[in-house]
Amino acid sequence: MKVAENLIHIRQQIINACQKVNRAPDEVKLIAVTKYVSIERAQEAMDAGIINLGENRDDGLLKKWNVLGDKPFWHFIGTLQTRKVKNIIDKVEYIHSLDRISLAEEINKRAIKKMKCLVQVNVSQEESKHGLALEEVIDFIKSLHPYENISIEGLMTMAPFTDDEEQLRSCFRSLKELQEEIKNLNLDYAPCTELSMGMSNDFKIAIEEGATMIRIGTALVG
Repeated sequence: MKVAENLIHIRQQIINACQKVNRAPDEVKLIAVTKYVSIERAQEAMDAGIINLGENRDDGLLKKWNVLGDKPFWHFIGTLQTRKVKNIIDKVEYIHSLDRISLAEEINKRAIKKMKCLVQVNVSQEESKHGLALEEVIDFIKSLHPYENISIEGLMTMAPFTDDEEQLRSCFRSLKELQEEIKNLNLDYAPCTELSMGMSNDFKIAIEEGATMIRIGTALVG
């Protein structure tokens, strides 16, 4: 199916989810996750009007960036190895996977402008997932104060892959509560206004629980 057709369906679902909780649909950024699709399919997403594209590997991002350039806002959404920061730092608008001091040091050193980062949180504490535990996040963010080239724009999580709605809601709600706690600290380098959570299978629930960025691959671009 064409991306434009998928997009109509997904945008309606975003509107419906927002209406359920009295949110404005323009509060939700739709990120097309293009990591498994061709450059042509990513171009099709852009032609359909999508301006945010997400990649999870530096080589995949570079291949698409070399053809599509900086017209879309690029989001790096995967685990970022410290040694690969230099490959992507001048090409991405957001890094969604900040989870350790060594990575913060490298981003801070390589950044050519203030880098928008999200702290990755492993809310579900699954061994297969990266990210900090909920109770580690505030101390971690406080430790980032010296890094003048990093702005903590928000938090990111990946929920368990499950049909258990209550389990999903609990995961997303926990991240939302943590975000509010961080916002209340009034740290100038950590406005923490963004919540990157929700993918093809659970984005409607994520929106209802406060997501401001949803990362959609399969349902949108295949």
